[in-house]
Amino acid sequence: MDILVLLIPLSVALVLAIGAAFWWAVASGQFDDLDGPAHRILADDDSSDAIPPIGPAACADVGEQHGELTSIKGGRDSGH
Repeated sequence: MDILVLLIPLSVALVLAIGAAFWWAVASGQFDDLDGPAHRILADDDSSDAIPPIGPAACADVGEQHGELTSIKGGRDSGH
């Protein structure tokens, strides 16, 4: 029963700290616009960051430009 003397004030202090943090978040506008950032990402029209699509023809050109591709195990296919 002696532990209740410690646990009850500690739990009350914890509840007050959580309540103060929530009150600060509400007062500072943290919950004002939850949907705005999601819509701004979807409405972004900046197409300069887009990665160009790579098709099979572009992959075939890579082998021709750099020579024959070798395996990871030492450069030559050992037939294993």
